[in-house]
Amino acid sequence: MDLELGKRRALITGSTAGIGYAIARGLAAEGAQVVITGRTQASVDGALARLRKDLPKAAAEGIAADCATAAGAETVFARVPQVDILVNNLGIYGRMAFFDIPDAEWQRYFEVNVLSGVRFARRYAPAMAKRGWGRILFISSESGLNIPREMIHYGMSKTAQLSVSHGLAMELAGTGVTVNAVLPGPTRTENTDRMRAERARAAGKTVAEIEADFFVNFRPTSILKRFTSADEIANLAVYLCGAGASATTG
Repeated sequence: MDLELGKRRALITGSTAGIGYAIARGLAAEGAQVVITGRTQASVDGALARLRKDLPKAAAEGIAADCATAAGAETVFARVPQVDILVNNLGIYGRMAFFDIPDAEWQRYFEVNVLSGVRFARRYAPAMAKRGWGRILFISSESGLNIPREMIHYGMSKTAQLSVSHGLAMELAGTGVTVNAVLPGPTRTENTDRMRAERARAAGKTVAEIEADFFVNFRPTSILKRFTSADEIANLAVYLCGAGASATTG
């Protein structure tokens, strides 16, 4: 299928590793011009080098900025005045018992996981609508619907993200701009692999034992019964950015 992305410019927040990088690579492989963002110049440079090794002909650039903050967002806006595709991938997660979560953590999760996407969509969507074409994706989580007891603050932010994406789809109805949310389940990335390895060491177990226990005690309703890969999530995200997904929104 030709996704017709050869003349499109795509911005992916939080894209130096994990799902964000996989989406950037997938879009670049389809011919899109991609903009990678990360908090440090070193991480951005590393991601660009990796991308160019994977795809020597990729059209890519990178911006070092903390996209979770208003100031960081403005840095990106100054460098990238307009895009055809916006992927709000930036997000944080972590386990913490409900009664141990202070106000500051609730606010931090809302700021990073929700307001960052609001800022970027608010900046880029109007011009997309005027041009009559655009794609906005929010990389949410199944945790927005199936709230995990071990990280309720994260689930809260992902539920809010779904409200934003659905409402924005209605706001942009009939403009040619689609807005969708992708809800990955447990996904294997560099960061989640590291976290499971740390939990395994702390518990005196193997990583395999930790992973098996996870699907028994934390995600018993999982249909796959395994961790997905970042590339598997990216496959869906890239399709939703293409011409073939023109009737998929909301």
